[in-house]
Amino acid sequence: MQTKQYPFYLQATVVLFGLILTVYVMAQLADILIPLAFAAFFAVLLNRLCNRLERLKLPKIVAISVTLFIATAVVAGIFFFLSSQIVSFGDTIPTLKAKFGQIINDLKNFVHQHFGINAQKQVQYINDAMNSGKKLVGKTLNTVLGTLSLIFLIPVYIFLMLLYKRLIVNFVFEVFSEENSARVAEILEETKAAIQSYIVGLLTETAIVAVMNSAALLLLGVPYAILIGVIGALLNLLPYIGGLVAIALPVLMATISHDGYTTQLGVIGAYLFIQFIDNNILVPRIVSSKVQINALISIIGVLLGNQLWGISGMFLSIPFIAVLKIVFDRIDGLKPWGKILGDNIPTRSIGHIWKLRSERKAAEKEVKVTTT
Repeated sequence: MQTKQYPFYLQATVVLFGLILTVYVMAQLADILIPLAFAAFFAVLLNRLCNRLERLKLPKIVAISVTLFIATAVVAGIFFFLSSQIVSFGDTIPTLKAKFGQIINDLKNFVHQHFGINAQKQVQYINDAMNSGKKLVGKTLNTVLGTLSLIFLIPVYIFLMLLYKRLIVNFVFEVFSEENSARVAEILEETKAAIQSYIVGLLTETAIVAVMNSAALLLLGVPYAILIGVIGALLNLLPYIGGLVAIALPVLMATISHDGYTTQLGVIGAYLFIQFIDNNILVPRIVSSKVQINALISIIGVLLGNQLWGISGMFLSIPFIAVLKIVFDRIDGLKPWGKILGDNIPTRSIGHIWKLRSERKAAEKEVKVTTT
C-alpha cells in the first residue's frame, strides 16, 4: 500500500503547530511537570543503588525506603552545613551594613564630583530602578517559593516511580510494535546511562569547583569563603551563565570587607582561572564526555528552559536535550536532528561531498559518450 506524501509546507505547518501546542501545555502545567521531571531524573540516578539493595535480599519497599533515606540524609547534611554558615554570616550583618553604607556614600561623592549629579538625583534614580525591578524580583521569588513548596512532592514521586518502574518500562515496550522492541530497549538503556552519568558528573564537577572557589577565597582573605565558594559552585550548575553571576557575590564581599581594589581584582582573576579550568578540563572530561551536546545548543537550551520553566528549566534543559539526542540518533528520519545537537563536527560539508559526486557522475557520462 502506497503512503500519501503531503507537501512540505503542510508537513512543516503541522510540526510547528504541534511544537506550539506542546510548549503551551508544558508552560500551563509547569507546577505539575517540574517536580515530575526532577523526580524522574533522580529516580533514574537512584535506581542503581535501589537495585543493589534488592540484590541483598531486601524487600522492594524496604530497599526503596533505604535509598530515599540515604539520599535525604546527604541533601540534609549539605543544607545543614550551608544553614550553619548562613547563621554565622548573619551575626556580622550590622558591621557589613555599616561598611556598605560608607562605600555607598563614597560612591555618591565620586559621582557628584565627576558627573555633576547631586545626591538627591542619585537617590531618585536608584528608587526608580528599584521600583521597576520589583515586579521581576516578585516574579522570581514566587517561582522559587513555588518550586520549594513542590520539592516535598519529589520524594513521593521518586518512591512511586521506583516502586512501579517495571510497570512503566512494560508500558513503554507495549506502546511500540514488537519489531521495534530491540531499538526501544537500546534507547531506554542509553537514556538511563546518560542521565546517571550526567548527574554524577555534574555533582563531581560541583564539588571540585566548590573546593577551588573556597580555597581561592580563603587565600585572598574573603570572609565566609566556604559559604560563598559553595554558593558559587551551585550557581555554576547553570551552564555558561551561572559562573559569571557567581563572581558578583565574592567581589561584593571583598569590597565591603577590604580597602582598596587588590582583593577584588584577585577574586576576579581567581574565578576566571577556575572558570577556565572548569570549562576546558572538568566539563569536557567529566560532564560533556557523558552528554555530548555542543555549546551552541547548550546555551540555546538553557535560555529556552529559563523562558519556559525559569530556574528549574535551566537545570533540566541539558539532560532533556541529551535524552532527545539519544532518541533522534535511533530513528532514521530524525538522525539529522541528533547530529545538530551533538558536538561531532564533520571534516567536510555534505554540499562539498555532493559536488564531488556530481562531478564524478558527469565525468563518467563523458567517458560513456566518447567510448560510444
